[in-house]
Amino acid sequence: MNFTLLKKDKDSAARLGILQTSHGEIQTPIFMPVATHGAMKPLTPAQIHETGAQIILSNTYHLHLQPGEGLVKKAGGLHKFMAWEKPILTDSGGFQVFSLPKKRITEDGVFFKHELTGEEIYLDPAKAIGIQQELGSDIMMAFDECIPYPCDKSYAEQSTKKTIRWLKECQNAWTNRETQALFGIVQGSVYEELRIICAKEMRKLDLPGYAIGGVSVGEGLELLKKVVGWTAPHLPEDKPRYLMGVGLPEDILESVERGIDMFDCVIPTRYARSATLFTRRGKIRVSNKNYKRDFFPVDPSCSCYTCQNFSRAYLHHLFAANEVLSAVLSAIHNVTFYLQMMTEIRQAIADNCFIAYKQAFLTDYLGSGGKDTGSMRRQK
Repeated sequence: MNFTLLKKDKDSAARLGILQTSHGEIQTPIFMPVATHGAMKPLTPAQIHETGAQIILSNTYHLHLQPGEGLVKKAGGLHKFMAWEKPILTDSGGFQVFSLPKKRITEDGVFFKHELTGEEIYLDPAKAIGIQQELGSDIMMAFDECIPYPCDKSYAEQSTKKTIRWLKECQNAWTNRETQALFGIVQGSVYEELRIICAKEMRKLDLPGYAIGGVSVGEGLELLKKVVGWTAPHLPEDKPRYLMGVGLPEDILESVERGIDMFDCVIPTRYARSATLFTRRGKIRVSNKNYKRDFFPVDPSCSCYTCQNFSRAYLHHLFAANEVLSAVLSAIHNVTFYLQMMTEIRQAIADNCFIAYKQAFLTDYLGSGGKDTGSMRRQK
């Protein structure tokens, strides 16, 4: 994997770059739609491709439980198994494991129960990397401890030290360096000192890329901005920077301004399944009775398949009739909306007008009721 930093915005830390992988090129900043189980609810790979997605994310924890990395490897790897030819990033599963109610954390790994069978399963750094190597993703995430919010500083400090040690174990287990990249994950909760220490220690390992984890766990946008602001300046300028689990438009814009290159979240597809659609004037809920006779497209400025062919009234009807097509058309629009926003962000950085673009976007979007509490930013 190779990352090329093409340009920096003149008035902020926003960056324009190209990330080259064995399955293609990614223009950054980029949003990665989430296909947790190797499938994106409720879209086919062809539909995902049509939205303009350059890379998608799948989850190691869930694929390990079902169908198992061995079967995926026999099928020719995750790309072939799910018929997706572009790059794939796999989350290590750390967030999912540490969010389970019954788990036992040790200095070496985590014991947890299988969600369906109740069988005890053990996951540690070496095993997490081994699973991801069998899946064959382009970018693998290190196995870390996702610190809950809130937590006291003493716990955060011990956990951060563990994450640094586990990253070194992940690096030792990483053998397929020809075609797979490994990203470290900076932890430290909402403590500036811990974030900086963690970033500096991980930087010494000279990894292909770095992520900021442990945000979007309920801390709110203001703390999120502080954490990104503390951490990003201490990450290598010539490596991609990934902010994990962040997916509201305002979060993305604030984080791009602070030097972040990559994002992921299930919000576009999850909101779509509950009839919530993103527009430049804020979010709308098409199941609301106000849209029963609204024959305008979801967003008149959107070029997606949904907006070019269907009205808000039709989507209202589909949700009222409990038709599967309601979720499909809504997800096509929401994912397209996000990826179009990223295209505009990249163009604004190229034109040295990112701050003006951000302010204009948020004026239209938040000024029309688009503001979200952000309580569910991190979801997979």
